[in-house]
Amino acid sequence: MKDNERQPAKSFSQLCVPIALETLCYMLAGMVDTIMLSSVGDDAVGAVGTANTYISVFIIMFGVVSSGMIAVMTQYIGAKRVGVAYQARQLGAVFNLALGVLLSLFLGVFSEKILEVVGIAPLLMDYAKAYLRIVGGACFLNALIPIFSCYLRAFGHMKESLIASLLGNAVNLGLNAVFLFVLHWGVEGVAIATVISKALNLAMVAAASRLLIHAKEDPERLKNSAVFAQIIKVGLPSALETALYNVAMTLTIRFLNQMDEAGLNVTARAYAAQIANFSYCAGAALAQANAIMTGWRIGEGDYEACERGTKRAAAIGICVAAGLEVLFALNYKPLVGLFTDDAEMIALVGKLLAIDIALEVGRVTNLVFGSALKTSGDALFSTVVAVVFMYLCMVGGTWFFGISLNLLAVGAYIALAGDECVRAVCMVLRWQSGRWKAKGFIRT
Repeated sequence: MKDNERQPAKSFSQLCVPIALETLCYMLAGMVDTIMLSSVGDDAVGAVGTANTYISVFIIMFGVVSSGMIAVMTQYIGAKRVGVAYQARQLGAVFNLALGVLLSLFLGVFSEKILEVVGIAPLLMDYAKAYLRIVGGACFLNALIPIFSCYLRAFGHMKESLIASLLGNAVNLGLNAVFLFVLHWGVEGVAIATVISKALNLAMVAAASRLLIHAKEDPERLKNSAVFAQIIKVGLPSALETALYNVAMTLTIRFLNQMDEAGLNVTARAYAAQIANFSYCAGAALAQANAIMTGWRIGEGDYEACERGTKRAAAIGICVAAGLEVLFALNYKPLVGLFTDDAEMIALVGKLLAIDIALEVGRVTNLVFGSALKTSGDALFSTVVAVVFMYLCMVGGTWFFGISLNLLAVGAYIALAGDECVRAVCMVLRWQSGRWKAKGFIRT
């Protein structure tokens, strides 16, 4: 077994920068899709943004394994027991493949019924149905990509996943141009391009994991049931939290759809989210890099380094998120002008971006401390907090501020910011309590 597989020697920046670039590539792909789709119309943008939210609702079950895998793998790698990390990947791949095929069939066949149930705005129905049928029908790709990407990252191989994302996005961009502007396939063309690019991404990360990591050669294995139970211990609460968040967001979007028949408010939210994704990707990268190092350090038994690293990652994240969001809020006119020239839409998105300053600061704090808690094995706490505050603040607040007080999308964003900030405080207090130190998987 190669030494660097037993003990990954990576600094925080060596982990964070590739993850940030990869996340940025993912976000840019969504922005490029949005910009290109704006040539079809604002209705197409709103429809695809809404459809993607609903796709997320149905594929969160993939997170049961992928989120649990990173905690299990990094801790065993830190403890120099890489055979168990390989075993975790194998179990995750089998489970997610089976689940992915079932959900692909469901989303592909029942796309129209799903959209009718959630009450999508009538003007968005045709576009959303076409996109959901194609992209949702291939969601098994979404099931497997994180399995292999997490495996690569857990062993410190960051650039391979980044290269796969870069090439996948390049293909997506080229195909979007052909399908939209040459063949005039509209939303269907964007959906097909998305599926092809994801298939290429999956092929590349699967090949890289096979060629670069030889943990299979380590003979150590535990009972499959024991390893899978450890994955589920973290993965199930994490996936439940994601599920609850996506259901809450679905309810929030349903309220946004009810605010006007033309879909102005829900489309403004889609534009604002695309811009804010740039600060989100930085926070997500910091959280993921810190989570990997937290797992390695817990496996080694170095809890002081876990505490220092997590606080440092959160401080960096807050500074970056606040700085970027202030920049976006001050320059909203040219930014929103990339998507639309509607003056009412531009003004509304500008207001949302101002509120988003508080939202993103809360979110990055929540991400960093929450991810560290999950990697330590202490995942249930964040789920319980999410159950309480996502529905109290996000859903209830959107109804109260947005509909009851008639603040519309502005009210919804006040509610979203409140949710993230309250949960962030809870995550920080839990981390400072130190209870996570007794939740690890390694037993000597």
